[in-house]
Amino acid sequence: ALGPPLLEKTNMQQPPVEFDQSASGSPTFSVANPKFLDRLSFNFKQRQNIQKAMQSRYEQYGAVVRSGFLGFELTQLFGPEWNQVVYQNRDGLFSSEEGWEFVLKRIFPGSVMAMDGTDHLYQRRIMSQAFKKPKLVAYLETMNPVVDKGLGGWLAEGREVAPSFLVFRAIKSLTLDLATRVFMGVEPNDTADKMNQAFIDAVEASMAPIRYPIPPFQMWRGVRGRAFLVDAFRNILPEKRATNTPDFFSQFCHAESDEGEKFTDQEIIDHMIFLMMAAHDTTTSTLTSMIYLLAKYPDWQDELREISRATGHAHLSFDEIAELETFDWVIKETLRMVPPLPTMPRRVLKDAHIMGVDFKKGSFVSVSPAHTHFMKEYWADPDTFNPRRFDSESGEKRHPYQWIPFGGGAHMCVGQHFATLQVKAILHQLLLKYRWSVPESYTIPYQLMPIAKPKDDLPVLLTRA
Repeated sequence: ALGPPLLEKTNMQQPPVEFDQSASGSPTFSVANPKFLDRLSFNFKQRQNIQKAMQSRYEQYGAVVRSGFLGFELTQLFGPEWNQVVYQNRDGLFSSEEGWEFVLKRIFPGSVMAMDGTDHLYQRRIMSQAFKKPKLVAYLETMNPVVDKGLGGWLAEGREVAPSFLVFRAIKSLTLDLATRVFMGVEPNDTADKMNQAFIDAVEASMAPIRYPIPPFQMWRGVRGRAFLVDAFRNILPEKRATNTPDFFSQFCHAESDEGEKFTDQEIIDHMIFLMMAAHDTTTSTLTSMIYLLAKYPDWQDELREISRATGHAHLSFDEIAELETFDWVIKETLRMVPPLPTMPRRVLKDAHIMGVDFKKGSFVSVSPAHTHFMKEYWADPDTFNPRRFDSESGEKRHPYQWIPFGGGAHMCVGQHFATLQVKAILHQLLLKYRWSVPESYTIPYQLMPIAKPKDDLPVLLTRA
């Protein structure tokens, strides 16, 4: 089922078709064209809870909904079929660069996520060298003792319990520490603290309603934060060019594709700023959500702890971490329920007709992990935390694009394997050191945009394991 009958069909004038992707046997979709007040109302609802707003919109209108207003043309596309069309992006119809321009261009220019075509492939070829297995093994060796020390400080020596431990703040501090050591290869210091605030300002600026850097508003703080980060990275860059150390900054300086391509200084700076933001904020988001869900479902927390204890040691090797299949299930289920990025935008580069739907050049489209991950057509009891659904024998996963927290196609997150490695390494040590719980009546109050995080920093009862 693709939703109930539409309330109103589009009367949009059909553009001349330059591209037709309505392959034989593919489904055909109707287009809903809600009225202005409905579109305006949705804009406010999604700021309160984007997942519920998207679900309601799909149930009311179907899989293709015109949602723009005031001259901004947007088509919301719901479901795995549309995820596949947008992410596979045959013939380069959808632009990631122009889709993310509003959010990223001023604060995160040159980010690989907001590139298209040959430029994107060129940058990705070089960047991928820093994410190959030998590099990941080296990152993990750096990471393990930092995680051990960071988590060890969550309860002071001699203290057995913290009745209201704020998880989000602690995880954010730990992942920043990891970012400075693993990404930059430097020890935490006063500059690192300033960098943390600069990253916070930059992320908040990405969704700022006032898009010009006017003091003291968010965009001004974001632009100022970016300038600080550029100077910080530029000052360290000559040293990283001159040495070869097991951190991302050094690896980017020395990365070379099979064709001999290398990054310029500015490309390294742009990639480092975006990578540290993406890895720091999305990892913090995922870990916080996972800790919450394991508090709400303590049987799963206990099962994972027994698996960790059975390994016999706190610092696992790359191959040992790869064997923790049940951890993979839990991470995937967490990302299903709380994807760090709830929606992904693209811009249409030429008039097109796809699966019965007309798209106009210059308009925007969006696909939504936050909605697809809760579609009852593809997930059994989607509101329930059930990592076992990702067991290869469960038979639940039916479509290759129904689980998309890392995107898909050519723009699949280049750092997804590093992110999974980092989360598993932290979770393993966390389970060995602590137990945590929340009251049965507690529900985490989420702020889902721009990146999912708890409004109350997630207070838990923390005890030693």
